[in-house]
Amino acid sequence: MKKPTKTQYEARAEVLKAMAHPSRLLIVDELAKGERCVCELTEMIGADVSTVSKHLSLLKNAGIVMDEKRGTQVFYTLRVPCVVNFFSCVEAVLKERARIYLSAVAG
Repeated sequence: MKKPTKTQYEARAEVLKAMAHPSRLLIVDELAKGERCVCELTEMIGADVSTVSKHLSLLKNAGIVMDEKRGTQVFYTLRVPCVVNFFSCVEAVLKERARIYLSAVAG
């Protein structure tokens, strides 16, 4: 297998940056359960439509979500559902970090 190029690392970083916000992580987590309209996501996040739309735009530009306009509402879904697998990896890192911290405090 050949080594990734600088461009590939930059593309990976773009995806990770797009998810690197608590509201965007919540959006991805909610979309893993099914499609949501902007109005639902706005209520879940507790922010105004403009802010949620900016978050969604970032996720869309990174290729994480896609949208479909129906009448006056826009519905979002995950473009690549496997992105939620990343959450289990993050949780494993957090558990290991906690284990190391507790071990250092106890020892």
